[in-house]
Amino acid sequence: MTTASSTQGTPRAPQAAGSPSSPVTAGNPQPLKRIWNAARLNLINKWTVYWIPLMILTFIWLINMLIWWIIAANTTGSDRQDALDGTQWSGASFYIFVYMLVIGVGAMNMTFAYALGLSLTRREFYLGSTLAFLLLSVSYGVILTLLSYVEEWTNGWGFGGHMFTSVYFGTGEVWQRLFIFTVAMMFFAFIGTVSGAIFMRWRTNGLLVASAISIILIVGAVALFTLTQTWHLVGEWFVASGPQGVVAWLLVPTVLSALAGYFILSRATPRG
Repeated sequence: MTTASSTQGTPRAPQAAGSPSSPVTAGNPQPLKRIWNAARLNLINKWTVYWIPLMILTFIWLINMLIWWIIAANTTGSDRQDALDGTQWSGASFYIFVYMLVIGVGAMNMTFAYALGLSLTRREFYLGSTLAFLLLSVSYGVILTLLSYVEEWTNGWGFGGHMFTSVYFGTGEVWQRLFIFTVAMMFFAFIGTVSGAIFMRWRTNGLLVASAISIILIVGAVALFTLTQTWHLVGEWFVASGPQGVVAWLLVPTVLSALAGYFILSRATPRG
């Protein structure tokens, strides 16, 4: 009896934070570490976030190489040059941006419930996911910037083609290219994030309503420019702004989407 009493009265030594016997709980006073852990949840599968999209991008590049070779082999002189100049309007590399949207949707729909099961709060999960998307955007921005320079140094991979130096991205200084690629990645990532958050909060009906509102706004803008005959002003704005200026404006919907996603997800409940 005495032994039992002395054992119960002996204080236990405090466990080291983060040790296997001390699970991370919502009350653990390590918010930055918990946010970083949430970010790692979105980056832990390297095949999903890096290797598969890069493999598909490589396949698209090979298909473009084949097309450029066919053009070069079957045309001569000015006809060949005109055909290859047309590749500057290529949208072949847009796949990688759309894939970022898919990653954003997947994080909200698949990783969210798992993160809550690990006792992460909604705030910690969302901030961690935001950090992960920023890291992915910068890393892909660096990769695409390097590829744009390789494409430029090799004169369009030896054929005069364009995939990473199309008119949408420009051929400015290294910081300009990195800015364009990174911000475009962020834009698609957070569009995917807010879309996934809407689905988690209101399911299919929420996505249908959000899509309808988006379509109405786009059609309304088209109707406004058409009825006022101001399309030429839109074209002049694009030319005057250049790729950097146009992409800079994407920061506005990117930030709005990120904020909207946070507030929507804060009230979402994971459901099977």
